[in-house]
Amino acid sequence: MQGASREALAQASAGVERALSASGGAASGGAATGGAASGGAPPAGGAARLSDELFAVVGMLDEQVALRRALSDPAIDADRKAALVESVLGSHVSASTLGVVRDVVRSRWSRMRDLADGVEQLAVLARLIGADHDGQADEVEDELFRFARIVESRPTLREALANRNLPASNKVAVVHALLDGKVTPATLALAVQLVSHPRDRKPEEGLAEYGEIAARRNRRSIARVTAAAALTNEQRARLRAALAQLYGRDVHLQVELDPQIVGGLVVQVGDEVIDGSVAGRLADARQRLR
Repeated sequence: MQGASREALAQASAGVERALSASGGAASGGAATGGAASGGAPPAGGAARLSDELFAVVGMLDEQVALRRALSDPAIDADRKAALVESVLGSHVSASTLGVVRDVVRSRWSRMRDLADGVEQLAVLARLIGADHDGQADEVEDELFRFARIVESRPTLREALANRNLPASNKVAVVHALLDGKVTPATLALAVQLVSHPRDRKPEEGLAEYGEIAARRNRRSIARVTAAAALTNEQRARLRAALAQLYGRDVHLQVELDPQIVGGLVVQVGDEVIDGSVAGRLADARQRLR
């Protein structure tokens, strides 16, 4: 997102953070009479309910193009858009969800699609806040990464989860079979959401996007590290410190093993790749000798 959309998302995210952080993610709320981002009480069920309802709003925006166009049109008065949200959602969602969506449509979005994308990010954020209150924020970030790597490395699984002709219920059943009892509730909920409504993304791409949202919330970068062998705690600490100094912020390591690199490390932070592997150095040497 760029420009106005980025600013709108930042404001909405701050509102969700304030509302759920103030309540511990578990305060109660009744019918839709006030907004979370406007200072109203969070919904019953806290972060999980807010997340589920925001994801439902995303589905509605994706399906109803005319509604999405009207709610993202900068030429339409903000109050009219807020009133339209109230008429459509009404008592179908909690007070917090209605308040968040009202505030979202009052903001200016650079592109029509950015509105639905922004609400999706808020839905993920709400789940992450709930996990944070449960002391599981780091686990969720790691689990999303690991599940993405599992999906990416198993073509049959990836194809099944990405198959548009396969009923969503079948994909959900596969996710439950793989993850039940092995990951946090937040990770399971996000994975189920993603395979149910991929929004034109491959499963591993969506999981990576959700992981990036988690990293941004923790105000740190994700370093994807490929190593020939498992790193010791001391090696991890030294690498984190070096990367933090290089990038000027905390860096979270996501390590995967690949014996083909022989030795050393390959580190990717965003679009930047630092290839310190033996295989990389040999390839570079061969290139220089040509």
